[in-house]
Amino acid sequence: MPKSKVRKKTAYTPPTNSRTPVKVRAAGPSHPLYKGVMFGLMLLGLAWLVVNYLAGDKISFMTELGAWNFAIGFALMITGLLMTMRWR
Repeated sequence: MPKSKVRKKTAYTPPTNSRTPVKVRAAGPSHPLYKGVMFGLMLLGLAWLVVNYLAGDKISFMTELGAWNFAIGFALMITGLLMTMRWR
């Protein structure tokens, strides 16, 4: 049986039109003020809802807001939670 021919492999040469990689600056940790605002908003929203339930009828401006107190409290908490997505 005849032997098969051995093929010579050519050396790999990268394409000439390749771009040089750009170094991306690594993001550092969040500023302590960012963390304070984030947790503060979540706690402020929670406190707003608790005060609304416990003493909302005794505080004049909360009585005037009525059901908007729930929107304010939840908006504060959701804003704090959305800030957690950029927290490092």
